[in-house]
Amino acid sequence: MGAIVQLTDSAGAVATLRAQLERVQGRRLDAPVLPVLPALASLLPGGGLRPGAAYSLPRSTSVLLALLAQPSQSGSWCGVIGMPRLGAEAAEGLGVDLARLVLIPDPGARWLAVTSTVAEVLPVVAVRPTGRAADGEIARLAARLRDRGAVLLVQGPWPQAEAVLEVGEPAWEGVGRGHGYLSGREMTITSSSRRWPRSRRTRVMLPDSSGQVSAVPERMRAVEPLRQVADDVALARAVG
Repeated sequence: MGAIVQLTDSAGAVATLRAQLERVQGRRLDAPVLPVLPALASLLPGGGLRPGAAYSLPRSTSVLLALLAQPSQSGSWCGVIGMPRLGAEAAEGLGVDLARLVLIPDPGARWLAVTSTVAEVLPVVAVRPTGRAADGEIARLAARLRDRGAVLLVQGPWPQAEAVLEVGEPAWEGVGRGHGYLSGREMTITSSSRRWPRSRRTRVMLPDSSGQVSAVPERMRAVEPLRQVADDVALARAVG
C-alpha cells in the first residue's frame, strides 16, 4: 500500500504541504480538463474535471473515489476534507494513488476556510460540508478556485456547480437465491449540467468483479412495446 498524508492541524500544515508540492509536479496546466476514468467521462462536460469548477456529488464514497482515481494517477494531488471514515484501502482499491492523497478528517466549524486554504496548494479538493455557508464566502471560494485552477468536489448541493451527479438503481451481483459472494455493484449515475439541454445517465459497475470501475454494456430493450405497436396497426387496419 502506498504512502498517505494525513493532516490534523490543517492551518499550520499548509506551509509544509506547499513546500512538498514545490518538489512535485502537482498540476497539469497543459490540459483543459483533468482526466477521469473512461466509464465516467461522458458524465462530465468536456469529458473531465474542469480546473476552476465545482461539482456536486451524492454522499457516495465510491463515486468520489472513482473521480479521484485518474487525476491522482496522472500526477494531481487530491485533498479530502471532513470525511473521517474514508478508508485508505478502499481508496487504493478504486485506483487512487495514496502517495498523492491528503486527508483532513475533521476541519471543524471552519470547514469552508480550510477548503479555501487547501485549494491554494492542491489541484483537486473534495469536501463534505458540516454546515451551511454564507453566499459571500462561497463566492470568495469560487474566485479562489478560478484563480488557482483547482477543482472542488462537494458531497451535497453546491451553487453554480459545473455538473450535479446523482446515483440510483443500485444492484449487487454475485448473490444467488439468498446466498453467494458479492462480486460487484451496479448503479446508474445521472449527471445534469447547465452546459447540456438534458441530463445524461450511464450504468456502471462500481466496483466490478476486479474492484475497478467499468461501464455496463447497454442491454437490449424489451420487445413488448414493439409488439404493442404491431397490434395497434393490425387493429387500425381491421377497423378501417
